[in-house]
Amino acid sequence: MVSAGRAVAKYIKTSPYKMRKVIDLIRGKDVNLALGLLENVEKRSRIYLIRALKSAIASAKQGGKVKQDDLFIWKITADDGPTMRRYKAAAMGRATMIRKRTSHITIELGRTETPKIGKK
Repeated sequence: MVSAGRAVAKYIKTSPYKMRKVIDLIRGKDVNLALGLLENVEKRSRIYLIRALKSAIASAKQGGKVKQDDLFIWKITADDGPTMRRYKAAAMGRATMIRKRTSHITIELGRTETPKIGKK
């Protein structure tokens, strides 16, 4: 299947581990259903996912004659971005590292195939 629309959001200041928990809710779903689910999730990462999903929908509409109702989430991933490292003072004169992780989201939308009725 060829993707109908694609969007990439990079350098998001949320760890991929937290992002994947929300992504698992919408993977493979219809885009309208996915937007409805994301509106009701109480996680910070939903903001970035809604933004990326709307961008992918707009990309699909711009590319061809595709209705929003015919789109579904074909592939969605949250990959590691660069990790910012900070140091925090610890006991006995030591320092411990704080890792502020970032993530990259990739969303690809597919088109649901509607059966054609009539002669071949």
